[in-house]
Amino acid sequence: MKPLCCLLYCRPGFEKESASEIMQLTQSHNIMGYIKAKPDSGYVGFYPTSPIDLIEFNKSIKFKEMIFSRQSLFVSEMINTLPPEDRITPLLTAIQTIDLTFNTVFLETPDTNEGKQLSGFCKKFTTPLTIALERKSLIQKKSEWRLHLFFLSSSAVYIGISHIRNSSTEVMGIKRLRFPKMAPSRSTLKLEEAFKTMLSEKQQQDYLKNGMTAVDLGACPGGWTWQLVNRGIRVNAIDNGAMDKALMDSGIVKEIKADGFKYLPETPVDWLVCDMVERPMHITRLMTRWLTDGHCKYAAFNLKLPMKKRYDMVMDCKNYISEELDRLNISYNINIKHLYHDREEVTCIVLLT
Repeated sequence: MKPLCCLLYCRPGFEKESASEIMQLTQSHNIMGYIKAKPDSGYVGFYPTSPIDLIEFNKSIKFKEMIFSRQSLFVSEMINTLPPEDRITPLLTAIQTIDLTFNTVFLETPDTNEGKQLSGFCKKFTTPLTIALERKSLIQKKSEWRLHLFFLSSSAVYIGISHIRNSSTEVMGIKRLRFPKMAPSRSTLKLEEAFKTMLSEKQQQDYLKNGMTAVDLGACPGGWTWQLVNRGIRVNAIDNGAMDKALMDSGIVKEIKADGFKYLPETPVDWLVCDMVERPMHITRLMTRWLTDGHCKYAAFNLKLPMKKRYDMVMDCKNYISEELDRLNISYNINIKHLYHDREEVTCIVLLT
């Protein structure tokens, strides 16, 4: 396969931010190129001015470092004339030219209203295509590559590949979650997605243990507190509003009427979580003080983004946290992601190590 570009999925309306981060990442590794993107399309193309070496690109450009991009793959020229009476034959012909086998295949669309109309087609087409790929011995579980078919219509598709250790494991890069009926608000899905997307399974076991302690700033009505309680973590819920009664009946939540920007725990806690609506740098400074002053070991929080210069603001916040922790020689891991359940915000997790 001669990849034409690196294709990135994102939330519609965030193409500019996705483009900014891939340009920064590639330029930092002296990979020159340009962007093609349409507003509200849900995807961005980075076109290198020199041919991409897949192995070297994967070594240099880490998917985990991407904030606004949900998925990263390499694609060749679009096929836009798939015949409705037989789509599989031309697809197989094109796929075989890649000269790779694949761990699995994802049939995907942009996360737009137009893309959603293709979801039924993709579901029906997945099984016959997979069978055809298996007959050609193109599906091999030991392969380190994943095959993507990114449909813009039933006759127009990009054929792409991603490395299974340098890409999202989810179809369309979206973690599909069901809203827990007992949770008091849908905001609970943000924290659940953050834990399951931004922490490995081992990290979830190590950092979300039964019996840990936490503070939830701006907790009312308790969507984020519910995620902690569901893992057996004791929570001080800080808010002047009312908490969900069923959540309080758990016996491991203490409701404290206080200002989230002024409250401090009597003793250090394991986790600080926060989904308060405030300027992103204001939240960043608050979270950083808790970490540097020893009030918590780990923090998960959302940054509500401005209308303009969203990427620049996120990077300013990330750099502020890093500079303060570095100044005190504190070892840490920081991860920031624009999650599916986020809208005009990003989620940050900082772990002191």
